[in-house]
Parts: sequence; structure tokens; C-alpha cells
Amino acid sequence: MASSNSTLFFPLFCILGLLVGHSLAQLNPLFYAKTCPNLPNIVNTVVAKALQTDARAGAKLIRLHFHDCFVDGCDASVLLENAPGIESELDAPGNQGIQGLNIVDDIKSAVEKACPRTVSCADILAIASKESVVLAGGPSWVVPLGRRDSRTANKEGATNNLASPFEDLNALKAKFGVFGLDSTDLVALSGAHTFGRSRCAFFSQRFANFNNTNMPDPTLDPAYRNQLQRICSSGSETRANFDPTTPDRFDKNYYTNLQGLRGLLQSDQVLFSTRGADTVGIVNRFAKKQGEFFKSFGQSMIKMGNITPLTGNKGEIRLNCRRVNPRRPRTDEGRDVM
Repeated sequence: MASSNSTLFFPLFCILGLLVGHSLAQLNPLFYAKTCPNLPNIVNTVVAKALQTDARAGAKLIRLHFHDCFVDGCDASVLLENAPGIESELDAPGNQGIQGLNIVDDIKSAVEKACPRTVSCADILAIASKESVVLAGGPSWVVPLGRRDSRTANKEGATNNLASPFEDLNALKAKFGVFGLDSTDLVALSGAHTFGRSRCAFFSQRFANFNNTNMPDPTLDPAYRNQLQRICSSGSETRANFDPTTPDRFDKNYYTNLQGLRGLLQSDQVLFSTRGADTVGIVNRFAKKQGEFFKSFGQSMIKMGNITPLTGNKGEIRLNCRRVNPRRPRTDEGRDVM
């Protein structure tokens, strides 16, 4: 089992320096040092167990973290199910079919047993994402902590804010740019597609009549296209590996695949195949040096994880990640009844 104490790419003072540059710099890597000191190891253990029976467990968890942060910030709103007053983000087009909530439940249960009413679901997603990458052979980074959980969801935001697998580079840049994420962040974070799977429904439009041209997508390697068509012959819900070479390893092969026109999604391949784009050079740099990718990925995960978190007295620490805590009854004077 890989340890959460894997070699760190950035000393602590560098991480803190990154955080100071953001308007919400209340997050602190040592936030649970006294209240839940074994937290990373608890999360690591549960994720490692999930991976024993589900090779996609890590990819599911990091996708949840991504889809959480891009809608009203990293506040675990993506985990909320439908309830009175809550229209779940899980029903938004970009989240339909999203998986991994059961793994989050298992992590939360283990954390609550060790540190009751202490750790937010938003922080669990951030830590689980890092541990998922480490366990797949990828980099480690210091995760700033102290997020709290929202009591609301934003289905409309999930519908409009999440990147689509069918989008061109300009649209992707615009969606990332809203949150202060630049082209390097876009290319680095897209590298999370070095592991995991995607349903054929998200890329089969590239096989024929692409963009109403009566031709296949010219940026999709013909031999790879034929391979994908065979995989997808059984239906649109069939899944294909994002990386046909090392599907469950976190490595730089995502970028070498793009160079060979073997990016699975249109939104993957446009990073390399958009003529004159600044992302092409970044793809080439990451394809050449895995260490460059790993370093940038950790930095970009920190930036993404710091998108408008709830901190201090805002939000709550959910006891069940799928629903908000019941409101406490109040006295006539307006004080909470304990």
C-alpha cells in the first residue's frame, strides 16, 4: 500500500505561499493536526481497499472533487442528494452517471469513527483525490485543509459550469479562466484522464459525421478509432479506458497519447490538435518529462482546491455527506438547544 507520506514536490512554505495569493487563504495543511492527526492514513486505507475490487475507484473520487470545485467552490455540494429545498447537482447533465459516492460514504464512516464531527466532506474529497493519485503511482502534494460543507446545491451551476467532453479549446479555457485557472492548469488537470474510463456516449460522435462533415474526426487516429468502434459496438453505455496503454496508472502517457492522436474525448485531443494553441507546447513538455507533469499537477490541484471554500463559521461539518445536518431546535431566545 502506498503511503500518504510519499515524497512531496513542494516544501510547506511554498504551499503556504501559493495560498497567500488567493483571496481565501484560510486553508491550512495542518488544520487537523491536533483534532484528527491520522486523517490522511485513514483515507488512504479506505481508498486502497476500494481499489482492490474497483480499479476505477480513484478516478471516481477525483472526478467528484473536480465537479464539486467547479460549482460554487469546493464545498461538497456535489454529494447532496435531492431533498426538500435541495435540487441535486447529481441530476445535472454533466453529473449523470457520476459514481463513487459509496466510497465517500465509507471514508466518512471511518473518519467519523476516529474523529467524530470534525472533518468535512469537502476536505475528504480533497484528501481522497490526492491519495487516489498516490496509490496509482502519481505524485503527492500537501493538501490545504479547513473547508466546510455547504447546506445548498446548485443544479443550474452544475449544468452550466462543468466542462463538456464535446467542447473546443476556447470553451474549455473560458470555463477554467472563470476560476483563475490558466492554460497550464487546464492541461495539467486534464491529465487526470491518465486513468479511469469513459462511456462511449461521450466520444462516439467522433467516429463519423463529426461536426456535420460526413467524415470522422480528423484528429482521431484511424487505427485507434477502429479499436474504439469495436469496444462501443455493444452500446453507448460501454466504457473505454482513457489511456489505452496504462489504464490504471497515473503517468504521463495521457500526453503521449494526445501526440499520437489517441485522446479519447474531443475535449482531450483539442489540447494538442488546436492549431497555434499555447496548450500544444505544454502537452509536449509534459509528454517529455513526467516530473514536469507531476509538479504542475500538484500545483494545479492546490489552486483548484482553493476555489471559494467555505471556512470558519460558514457551512457545516456534515455527518452524512449526502444530506445536510438537521437544524437544531431553538429556544425562544434564539439559542440552539443542545
